[in-house]
Amino acid sequence: MLPANARLRRSEEFRAVLRGGVRAGRRRLVLHALPGPRPGERTRAGFVVSKAVGNSVVRHRVTRRLRHLVADRLGTLPEGSALVVRALPPAATATSAELGSDLDAALRRLNLLPADRAGEPAGPRHRRDAATTMDQRCE
Repeated sequence: MLPANARLRRSEEFRAVLRGGVRAGRRRLVLHALPGPRPGERTRAGFVVSKAVGNSVVRHRVTRRLRHLVADRLGTLPEGSALVVRALPPAATATSAELGSDLDAALRRLNLLPADRAGEPAGPRHRRDAATTMDQRCE
């Protein structure tokens, strides 16, 4: 669970990240970040899940999944960073693994997550690459 003091709550905090930070878009989410380091400040995150994502039940499910995924990654982010994760409509039908993959890709794109993250699956990144690798093993 994401601790209460690690969440963005006020509209001014969200606005500062959205306007002053950088962003990386993926199929299911857009990540806005105001990178640290701000020594002594805690890394914080906020979530935006609009009605375009779905009804209340769907929006809360997406928010819970994103909150859990971000909580797992907070320790790897620079101290004092601030994130806003904005869910897009395809997030409604995405699995937690798909959301996690998009979140990791966005964090890597913004250089906030090491490329060799422990949660990253080993092996080829694309199905086409996996088929090529299998063909090479069979020869």
